[in-house]
Amino acid sequence: MRNQKIIALAGVTVLAAALAACGGGDDGGSGGDGKTLDVLIGANTQYPEEFQAWQKSISDKFKAQTGATVKFEQFASANDELTKIQTSVVAGSGPDVYAVGTTMTPTAYSTGAFVKMGDSEWQKIGGKDKFNPATLGISGPDENNLVGIPWVSRPFVMAYNTDLLKAAGIDKPATTWDELRDQAKKMTHGDQYGLAVAYKDNFDPWKFVWGMSVQAGNPLVDGKTAKLQDPTVQKAYETYFGWLTTDKIVDPAAVGWTNPQALASFAKGKTGYFALTTSTATNSLEQGAVKGKWAFALLPTVPPGATSRPANGVEAASILSGDNLLVADYSKNKDLAFQYVKLVTDPDVQLDYYQKFGNLPANASALQTLSSDQRLGPVTEAAKKSVATPFTGAWSDIQLALTNVAVQSLPDLAKGSLSAQQIDSRIATAQKSAQSSLDRAK
Repeated sequence: MRNQKIIALAGVTVLAAALAACGGGDDGGSGGDGKTLDVLIGANTQYPEEFQAWQKSISDKFKAQTGATVKFEQFASANDELTKIQTSVVAGSGPDVYAVGTTMTPTAYSTGAFVKMGDSEWQKIGGKDKFNPATLGISGPDENNLVGIPWVSRPFVMAYNTDLLKAAGIDKPATTWDELRDQAKKMTHGDQYGLAVAYKDNFDPWKFVWGMSVQAGNPLVDGKTAKLQDPTVQKAYETYFGWLTTDKIVDPAAVGWTNPQALASFAKGKTGYFALTTSTATNSLEQGAVKGKWAFALLPTVPPGATSRPANGVEAASILSGDNLLVADYSKNKDLAFQYVKLVTDPDVQLDYYQKFGNLPANASALQTLSSDQRLGPVTEAAKKSVATPFTGAWSDIQLALTNVAVQSLPDLAKGSLSAQQIDSRIATAQKSAQSSLDRAK
């Protein structure tokens, strides 16, 4: 079913070129009276009501500035996000502005259906130097071919319960994956668990596997070759699933958890670590039972089974994560689209968004104002040690293939048992999907 939805991008690219020639022109003016700007954006399942209020506020500001109305569309998963990009490219119509995750930017770029940012485009939104340079790291394949405009930064870290670590005699957070497992075991007893993980999340599982594999020296993509069927990947999945099945350091209910549910569980104060989160969790943590008893720390950067990284291992603390804004080349409202981008990347709006949802600003001056917040120290360090996922149009398919290994394993996890052979078989399927996508990509 998934393969029916994910159309070969080689065909999409050809169609995009033809469509750009026949229908993508601007309407010629920046006045927006009576017009509607369509913006695609990811759903915020953590703060849905606040997000709806933010959308209304932005729409009101935009209408006051331009006379135009903003219509927001939302996607709920990476599959939804990818499908929307592909169907809109094929149709030559759809959203004017896309707010996509950084890992989807290479796929969007490969279609040729989004505006490349030249000097005039950067000037329309306040200049390229308006942005923190690090956030531009996955905006395009090189400096002269950028399509992604940084909107927010979201480096991944882990949260830990300072009281539970202290009670277990742990003086500092784990820096290796094995140490994380061992510390979590010390904190697991009764109704208390050492680790909170969201096995059913649409975005989380592949990030663990990517991080552990890269740290072990396997980038998952080597040129035109997928390297999913590799011992480093097998070890990563065994470690990730083993937290539940073998180590028993995760609440069995985590099989059905998405990230907000794992966060909510950690916030109750009965879990040592929340293994994958961002600064967006701050508001929830400060409203939970862990208020004043939590802190952020870097995710481990030493792969499972090792006490130090191998010579070819990469100190990947996080994927280069966040959201980019892209303007569709087929849009008839490009001037309005760039006015919207300017609005939501200006310092005051960026800081307001951070205060409401915890996403770090991509705007350089807005980010600088947060430098005095000591709690953000590990988040800032994670941003510096972030590593971009491979810039290939095939990456979105590879990401989904990695996620599908977890999806297919959920029934076995629910039973409490998952064999190495089952994992290996699912990885083999993921490898075939990944290699097929790389073969199709330009």
